[in-house]
Amino acid sequence: MPFNETDQLAVNAIRTLAIDMIEKANSGHPGLPLGLAPAAYALWSRQLKHNPANPAWADRDRFVLSGGHGSSMLYALLHLYGYGLTLEDLKNFRQLGSPTPGHPEHGMTAGVETTTGPLAQGFANAVGMAFAEKYLAGVFNTPEFTMLDHHTYVMCGDGDLMEGLSYEAASLAGHWKLGKLICVYDSNGITIEGSTALAFTEDVKKRFLAQAWQVIEVDDGNDLAALDAALKKAKRETEQPSLIIAKTHIGFGSPKQDQCGVHGEPLKKDEVLATKKALGWPYEEPFKLPEALAPHFETLRQDGEKTEKKWLKQLKAYRAKHPELAQKLGEFLSGELPADLILDTDLVFDKPLATREASHKALNLLAERVENLIGGSADLSPSTKTDLKAHPERTLHFGIREHAMGAILNGMALHGGLRPFGSTFLVFTDYMRGSMRLAAFMGVPSVFVLTHDSVGVGEDGPTHQPVEHIMALRLIPGLAVWRPADAFETFYAWEAVLRNGKPAGLLLSRQKLPLLTEQKEKVKEGVKRGAYTLKGPALSPDLEIIATGSEVSLALETAAKLEQDSGIRAKVVSMPCYEVFMKQDEVYRSSVISATLPKVTIEAGRGLGWKDITGGKTLTISIDSFGLSAPFDKAFAHLGFTAEAITEKVKVFLGKKK
Repeated sequence: MPFNETDQLAVNAIRTLAIDMIEKANSGHPGLPLGLAPAAYALWSRQLKHNPANPAWADRDRFVLSGGHGSSMLYALLHLYGYGLTLEDLKNFRQLGSPTPGHPEHGMTAGVETTTGPLAQGFANAVGMAFAEKYLAGVFNTPEFTMLDHHTYVMCGDGDLMEGLSYEAASLAGHWKLGKLICVYDSNGITIEGSTALAFTEDVKKRFLAQAWQVIEVDDGNDLAALDAALKKAKRETEQPSLIIAKTHIGFGSPKQDQCGVHGEPLKKDEVLATKKALGWPYEEPFKLPEALAPHFETLRQDGEKTEKKWLKQLKAYRAKHPELAQKLGEFLSGELPADLILDTDLVFDKPLATREASHKALNLLAERVENLIGGSADLSPSTKTDLKAHPERTLHFGIREHAMGAILNGMALHGGLRPFGSTFLVFTDYMRGSMRLAAFMGVPSVFVLTHDSVGVGEDGPTHQPVEHIMALRLIPGLAVWRPADAFETFYAWEAVLRNGKPAGLLLSRQKLPLLTEQKEKVKEGVKRGAYTLKGPALSPDLEIIATGSEVSLALETAAKLEQDSGIRAKVVSMPCYEVFMKQDEVYRSSVISATLPKVTIEAGRGLGWKDITGGKTLTISIDSFGLSAPFDKAFAHLGFTAEAITEKVKVFLGKKK
């Protein structure tokens, strides 16, 4: 069916709602909605499979607006299609408590698939979503039933494609042959500072062809028929992801069209009126829509409902024919986990293990019990120990692309149906911190396995020895930072991470660590609470020693030496996860960490922040300089991480040094 006047009216409704929102808020980005609205409408009205009545439908197409600054366009679409946004919500754009924040936020607004704003994050999330669809379709589809058969659409701009993250993610998408990934590139040649010619002159078409993408060009980004034809062509390609390069005009129809100022500066009232006149819009009054549009969008909405009803009918037949597969599909999509993840009989260790090695054992054990556990590393699996030996199809190879790995994990988690993890050295979280931050902000269950977690890296030296990273990750709200002390804690940490279903970092040692075999029952109950008393003296303690990870065994050794040498009685607390500990009730927290006892904290990283955690009189044993290249035991000794050195500092701290 050819596009008609009603379709053009709908395009301009998206444009005018967007600029009305921005003008009322006196804040926002009018350039993108005015230029990209035709492409968005062509996609949503003719190609996007979705049901506004059920935004969580498992087989819906995913739509990602990677340029999140154009959020007003997305909110206009969600309003017109009946996703629950009212005109009043649009009028409260960018206001406190509104479901229409400045950039789209996952979990706040129905229909928003991911939080976008930091450029290229949405692009890479879309790669993760498309990968999840392809993998799950391979697991659950049968010759008679295609239960998972949807596309992932992402709209991006020049800024997204300048970011290195988009290079990394696009390279993987082509390598993985994600044929159901379609990107519409809003090619308007303008950035905040001016023309893209200032800093971005590469041939984008050749770049994507080199990365094994199909490239389709649309010379006029206002041509609905051409845009629709390009989308159809992209959908016919099943082996390569597709890039549709749409030549658009930023701020189309406004007095600032094709000018950099229209990117992020609200149009003034007279400019809004001039824009509406140029578009042939019949109303000067803001937020007013022609009556003919309501039945038009209602028909489109009902089409989505009908499509899902057909799918539900197919699901019923699928359950009858393949009950076990159907049950597993439900479990994957719901995130349901087996009752028993870690059994006592699993915990058989006969020698010290690096926690990265213990994690490898736990991960491979869990892969048998959690069939949608999937992930890999940024070309470091032999070191991070994250290969799934019995399931190579679930072992992913991200290449040396930490930033893309993090964002792709987030996309996989957002899609649903998978429990993704990715690994690298802790020091290289600097390369993917943006993705980790967004995982935490959205609360998605991405798991970051981060090995070589201290100067215990040894001879590779300070470039590979994390110092500030442990505390830096703790500063990210919503990210649980786990640093287990031995193999027992590592197994239970993995269990807690999966059960909590929230973003987490697992910080693991390169060096072998003693086993807490004598305290394993305390470990079992204590790890899930974030911190616990590992060892207490027979009589009232004189101080508390709080440690994490590889320093817990050092704390036990120090406590024994203090009592033996000086009669100082020390209680030892293992704190594998501060964030989980702080969520426990006050009674439990005060039973573990006293409000009155002096404290010693031991962690092989920056000490900044520990006194805020412990309160009161605290001696911090930390590393507040860069590390050094040496065998790990000599590096630790040089930096004062021995029982002897710490014992002497404690004596001075307690005033018992003569």
